[in-house]
Amino acid sequence: EVQLVESGGGLVQPGGSLRLSCAASGFNFDEYAMGWIRQAPGKGLEWVGAITSSGEPTNYAASVKGQFTISRDNAKNTVYLQMNSLKPEDTGVYQCGKLSYYSNYMFGRDPTSVGYWGQGTQVTVSS
Repeated sequence: EVQLVESGGGLVQPGGSLRLSCAASGFNFDEYAMGWIRQAPGKGLEWVGAITSSGEPTNYAASVKGQFTISRDNAKNTVYLQMNSLKPEDTGVYQCGKLSYYSNYMFGRDPTSVGYWGQGTQVTVSS
């Protein structure tokens, strides 16, 4: 059974940083691309970024490019999301996912159609 457990969320002031982790189990982690999505209050799912099975390349949504970094440790079956210079509009539930494929054009697809997603962790950016 595929399990994805996110952690590391919380309350942070604007301009602060957080690192989210996603522990994966139930599949051959190093064979799959992974992704992150988020959902702000009252809004739909939004792609954050994706990473290939090997860790390179990565791809990011325009809204977070240069601000967020995705990495992975295949020895630990864990993918990370480093978030810097956080803004109130970054508030939301962040979910990691096991992707069925990786493409530079996948952000136009509904995330639920290309991945299996965890339950998520709440990130709140507020003073």
